[in-house]
Amino acid sequence: MTARELARRVLDRVDQHGAWATPALDGELARAGLDDRDRRLASELVYGALRHRARLDRALAAHADLARTPPRVRTALRVAAYQLLFLDRVPPYAAVDDAVSAAREVGGAKLAGFANAVLRKVNAQREPALPAGERERIEIEYSLPSWIVDELAAAAPGELAARAAAFAEPAPLVARANVRRTTRGALAELLAAAGVTARESPLAPSALVLDGVGDPGRSASFQAGLWTVQDAGAQVVGHVAAPRAGQKILDACAGVGGKATHLAELADDRAPIDAADRSTTKLGLCTETARRLGLASITTRACDLTDARAPLAAAYDLIVLDAPCSGLGVLRRHPDAKWRLVPGDVPRLAAVQAQLLDAVAARLAPGGVLVYSVCTFTRAEGPDQIAAFAARSGLRVVEERRTWPPDADAFYIARLAR
Repeated sequence: MTARELARRVLDRVDQHGAWATPALDGELARAGLDDRDRRLASELVYGALRHRARLDRALAAHADLARTPPRVRTALRVAAYQLLFLDRVPPYAAVDDAVSAAREVGGAKLAGFANAVLRKVNAQREPALPAGERERIEIEYSLPSWIVDELAAAAPGELAARAAAFAEPAPLVARANVRRTTRGALAELLAAAGVTARESPLAPSALVLDGVGDPGRSASFQAGLWTVQDAGAQVVGHVAAPRAGQKILDACAGVGGKATHLAELADDRAPIDAADRSTTKLGLCTETARRLGLASITTRACDLTDARAPLAAAYDLIVLDAPCSGLGVLRRHPDAKWRLVPGDVPRLAAVQAQLLDAVAARLAPGGVLVYSVCTFTRAEGPDQIAAFAARSGLRVVEERRTWPPDADAFYIARLAR
């Protein structure tokens, strides 16, 4: 299987069967046995075609009726158009010939001729001029549905174009140095010796932006527990929480343990942490990560946080709630979410967040701190959510922060005190 064939297969699964791109791609790569160069190309084609889908479809629609085009052929056209319009290093004939072959497999010579004609026109004429109006141009240039543009404009007034442009770029791989075993500077030197470029992030004191690392799991320093993968914005959450040794801590909605392990590192593994989540699979990964990082203070708790009978303590000194959200802040990493989410998801998720906030606040000790975070930028899930919660709970908002691409994923973070 070639890189282009693999990319088409993943995109077909996303488009026709509702698969999430990242696990689908990871699974296909694990089975395909491609070399590193082809693995990178396959990943570039999958994420690039999803990231710029509206723009690609507009260019293709100038020469074809995409609604009447068979889905597999439409996918082949998108992959080829992405290479023609966005990848200078790919010879046009290679992109076109590959798509023509794929179309021939679907519908013989007729569809092969159709694909050839459409792509040659795209290569010659490029794409239609972008709209003159700012909103319309942003929707097309950065392939953002109009409702997401509206949410972004409300969250970042006066910065819409710059914010939208940043979401259209690939996200970097960010390491979090394990401060109990190394320093950021020492880790950067170690990675440099292995051929990895490591640049310090200004947002978090343990964050390094990496280039050239490949699969982190194959890195000897990763395996030795000197670092783990965590976006700089997610690392900011841990620093806003500022855990201390001796505190009793709840990491609510702990997932695979990125924040729980960070809290443990910051507290020098001397604060008991309950990592709670409904998913036993995710908590299993949390346990594996904690073991790799040499952390012993984390206890996983599989439970429903809204259930008063959940096996949790009655009172915690520090609670971190990284709530389920629309995920618009991580569109750089999961561009398929743009085409999966709908406007109604935001109020639905905001209602879940409010329920979780009320549930965990009941377990906050007198004088305790609650840190709320979401990897999105909508007001309903961020400042409006916290304003309403503070009013009904009596907790005091001490700090609110946002992070944005390109420095980090887009997070909203609030620190509240009882």
